[in-house]
Amino acid sequence: MVKDQDLFAFGKNYDNINFEGPLDWFFQLTPIEHVWKYQPSYLLVHFLFIFGGLITLLHAFIRGGRLPYLWLATVLHGLVVELICYFLPDVDNFWHSQTPIMFIGRRLPLHIIFLYPCFLYQSTVAVSKLKLPKWSEPFAVGLGVVLIDIVYDIVCVNFGHWTWHDTDPSIEDRFYWVPWNSFYFHATFAASFSIWFQLTKKIIGNSNDKWASNGFIKEMICVLITSLLGVPGGVLMFIPIYHPLHDIHKIHSEVTFMFLFSIFLLLTWLGDRSARGKESPKETQKTHWSSWLLIFHLILHYATFLGMCLYFKPGNDISIGLKEPIGPCDEFSPVHTPFGMVLQKRKYLCPTNYDEKYFDWSCLPNKQPPPNGSIWYTSCIVQPKNMLEITLIAACLSVIALVVFINLHLNSFGDGVFERIKGLTKTTLKKKNK
Repeated sequence: MVKDQDLFAFGKNYDNINFEGPLDWFFQLTPIEHVWKYQPSYLLVHFLFIFGGLITLLHAFIRGGRLPYLWLATVLHGLVVELICYFLPDVDNFWHSQTPIMFIGRRLPLHIIFLYPCFLYQSTVAVSKLKLPKWSEPFAVGLGVVLIDIVYDIVCVNFGHWTWHDTDPSIEDRFYWVPWNSFYFHATFAASFSIWFQLTKKIIGNSNDKWASNGFIKEMICVLITSLLGVPGGVLMFIPIYHPLHDIHKIHSEVTFMFLFSIFLLLTWLGDRSARGKESPKETQKTHWSSWLLIFHLILHYATFLGMCLYFKPGNDISIGLKEPIGPCDEFSPVHTPFGMVLQKRKYLCPTNYDEKYFDWSCLPNKQPPPNGSIWYTSCIVQPKNMLEITLIAACLSVIALVVFINLHLNSFGDGVFERIKGLTKTTLKKKNK
């Protein structure tokens, strides 16, 4: 049995991790001083998402109605996504660094559970204030999630907060080391989640009010269906664009994402024109004070990643933990596609021939990589040569995202879309508008 102090020793390599029963496998603690010593920026991000999850939960309970169920659905949907990725070989293509609280055999950090409400809940609430038609809203939610995710993805992968599989064909095309399919994934899975959350309400619910609760049992059925079917719905959206263009015709994933982005943006714009043609935003309620909690979280979200770029150096960080297994460079695993094609990826990370330039072995004794068979080892985060460029890109995207979300909260139909769930009558609404 490997002790924690040995597990987190610099330069130690292990080909197996033994757990003392199911509970020990399910839940593990990492010394917080270890994370702060080797990856201090990761610890900040860990607490940022926990804070964001609690802020969104607080907002959900303040506003009531279906919002607490929306929050729960985002968490369960996220767990379904993560577990599928860990246990299905075809999509097992990323490994998180260790944080103070880990789950599922040290694969799942606590903050990743809260990442999904930070993305999905935030985007859903903000987009709802546009009063888009049902056929348009899910795609706007998908775009909103990408806006929240993109800076996090670009900055954190360059700080080594996780690593991607080196040769998986679905993530081989990168943008500052972020797979273009990461953005495609967030957009489509968020859209699918939104479709199912509203569709189950229509089928199972007995209220025409979009955000009024239909009672605990019915809402929990909606939550479970949304959590489970959000994933296959997202996968289906890969079929008409990504798989034929990339897998068959070898078109770069940047192009397939831009196709998807254009379609989502067009549907959002058409829906917005339709909504504003029927109602005037000038006749809406004032912003509820709880919306400022969400705005504050978004400001803190983007400020944290910009602060990392300005005050931390990725080249000072070291990652010790469970990672892609190291092994022979000539062994491959099949990757099955919906069109029946069988692609391939390396079964193991080849330590002498890989293309993930954000980490290497330069900090290890004699710069020697871990031996074959290692699943727990030390990697050295590389200082990007273009850190200023990454910082400028992150700053630009952060400004754009904040302008979008602040306008959604303050300059659209406002919190009037949620007022009826608090029991306000039409008479009360009229008085407020005077």
